[in-house]
Amino acid sequence: MRAAYITRVGPAREVLEVGDVPDAVAGPGQVRVLITASGINPADVKRRAGMRGELPFPLVVPHDDGAGVIDAVGEGVPTSRIGERVWVYDAQLRGAFGTAAEAVAVPVAQAVPLPAGTGFDVGACLGVPAVTAHRCVHADGPVAGTTVLVQGATGAVGLAAAQLARRAGARVLVTAGSRDKLAALEARGFSEGALYAETDVGAWARELTGGAGVDRVIDAELGVNLAGDAAAVRAGGVICAFGSALAPEPILPVYPLLGKGVVLRFVLVYLLSAEQRAAANREVAAALGDGSLAPLIGARFALEDIVAAHEAVEAGSFGQVVVEVQRA
Repeated sequence: MRAAYITRVGPAREVLEVGDVPDAVAGPGQVRVLITASGINPADVKRRAGMRGELPFPLVVPHDDGAGVIDAVGEGVPTSRIGERVWVYDAQLRGAFGTAAEAVAVPVAQAVPLPAGTGFDVGACLGVPAVTAHRCVHADGPVAGTTVLVQGATGAVGLAAAQLARRAGARVLVTAGSRDKLAALEARGFSEGALYAETDVGAWARELTGGAGVDRVIDAELGVNLAGDAAAVRAGGVICAFGSALAPEPILPVYPLLGKGVVLRFVLVYLLSAEQRAAANREVAAALGDGSLAPLIGARFALEDIVAAHEAVEAGSFGQVVVEVQRA
């Protein structure tokens, strides 16, 4: 089967190749999925670049997330699953073969039914971003009637978090890095927004909440935004971080946080329990079904153009990047 693959880590143009690799075979407890769309997450790019160390296998087909149709099942999996449209997650997390290929074999639990009417391109954008977002929103209890601030709400996780929090009954405040991005959020119904680089986010959030502060903050760049988050959150509130790439070793403002009794939570999607993952999958399916969850796809590339796709992610593409492996 055709796939994109690497045999060493490094820059996309130096290490990514497209060619034939051994066919995917569904082993016991697995399904084989004919991939139509493969989603690229920052984690995929970092692994390829070597930021997670050397390759654990001689050859690696990248990408955790994707979507397609089950065409074969392994021992112990009912044949009734053949023909199902599914989205796939964690395909390459612990193995050599991800979704940047014509097919991939994954444990049956990692192939989740795709709601009718949801395209494969959307399905390829769910595994890491939507499930991370669900955990960020719901890890500390119901959000109905609360105010949630999403910092960087045009990122894949940020947008999903804003949408899922709104669906769950929260008032959602959003920040973005440009006027175009803020306009994109407003077009999606998020009218309470600010440019984080031009705004005192803490003062802005307190003003919008009558001085109380927000109940939850969800943040992709904790180190950069920590002072603003600490000022924005209410007493007893939660700051939930799922990344801090720009400032990985921030100085913690202990007393402002201590004085409010703030909970600082970290979310890494790969550490979710089976129960947490199942809850997220159910909520994501329901939100897709009623249209309240709608990923923003910024660019699509053919499999042969996977180098350009990886470079688009590295350049900070506005919207998620999808590789079209087989056209739907």
